[in-house]
Amino acid sequence: MRFRLPGSLLFSSRLLRGLQSAAFLGIFATATASAQEYKGGDVAIHQPFETPSRPGASTGAAYFVGLENRGALADRLLRASSPAAARVELHSGEIGADGVMRMRELDAIALPPGTTVELKPGQGYHLMLMDLRKPLAQGESFAMTLEFERAGKVEVKVAVQEQKPGSPHSPGVRH
Repeated sequence: MRFRLPGSLLFSSRLLRGLQSAAFLGIFATATASAQEYKGGDVAIHQPFETPSRPGASTGAAYFVGLENRGALADRLLRASSPAAARVELHSGEIGADGVMRMRELDAIALPPGTTVELKPGQGYHLMLMDLRKPLAQGESFAMTLEFERAGKVEVKVAVQEQKPGSPHSPGVRH
């Protein structure tokens, strides 16, 4: 079947179906990608995730593939909160000379301009969820509010998932 459109253009129904499919896939890809990235001011939050909690554990740790400062001015992550836990603390973990992991609570996590700060399992930055309200199971998700010095408050959805094999264990600052 052919359709005549203004300007004497002819389109076949097959071409129209193809265009509709392409448009749908484009919308679907955009929706999927945006579900993994959140934005507040000049800060982009990439792929928030939490690993499933161990049975009986009262704490968990949230991570981000990156907190990216796309602006020309420094920003800082000041605090976080979630209905999934009584409180959320900003932490840094380091392995000492004796081979023991030591965590310390931070007042803020600096986001220099033009950099991406990674929060990944292993050493480095992460968000500790203290006094979990219930165990966090694979496939679930929960809300978290991040508060930045310049970018303000940003609501994100944290996916509970196993860490992907081969993913980096050493968070840090990427330029």
